Amino acid sequence: MESKKGNLYLIPCTLGENSPLEVLPLLIKKAIENIDHYIVEHEKSARRFIKNVASKKQQNSLHIEEINKFTDQEDIPNMLAPCLKGLDVGVISDAGCPGIADPGAAVVAQAHKNGIKVVPLVGPSSILLAMMASGFNGQNFAFNGYLPIDKTERKAKIKQLEKRSIQDNQSQLFIETPYRNNQMLESLTTALQKNTDICVACDITLSTEFIRTESAQNWKRIKVDLHKRPTMFIIQG
Repeated sequence: MESKKGNLYLIPCTLGENSPLEVLPLLIKKAIENIDHYIVEHEKSARRFIKNVASKKQQNSLHIEEINKFTDQEDIPNMLAPCLKGLDVGVISDAGCPGIADPGAAVVAQAHKNGIKVVPLVGPSSILLAMMASGFNGQNFAFNGYLPIDKTERKAKIKQLEKRSIQDNQSQLFIETPYRNNQMLESLTTALQKNTDICVACDITLSTEFIRTESAQNWKRIKVDLHKRPTMFIIQG
């Protein structure tokens, strides 16, 4: 008889330096209190998050594996070994929901292959929260990650996304390295047609949150400093 497997819990975390229980449900706290095995992007930040959520949890009881862009795919099955022994495992991203634009997706895929139950928990997603607040088409949207750094390539990509947005009535989301956010907004106002709408969703869920939708033409007259602030950009033609 096959022994009962543990579950793989996808545990969202905060999107910035705010109190976890301001934006996370109590179910997150209960899950962390009951789980000792974790797969995370960065051990140090994950330990800090766990301590903030469940202060009484003993740090020396934690078994943590890191997964990032340098992880060998052949190592991923071993990360789920506790599940095969009947123990639950938690996946934590650096920000927001694991598995969405996040290396944890590879762990989830492996869990399905191994017949391990995957349990997604409720928490903040910058992609969904930005879409909610944008006023754009929430029935058809696409997240495109980072755009090219080269100015010529980036301009061509922006125009390509604008064309797709107009043709398919599809909202186009993307992000930029925070210290290049101001340059990204400038690129958008220059490359896009004047009536194409841009939503800038910055510091989502934080006290400094800024979310605004305006036409490309109007954004040229708006002064906002996005430097080093996590920001989601959305365009809708």
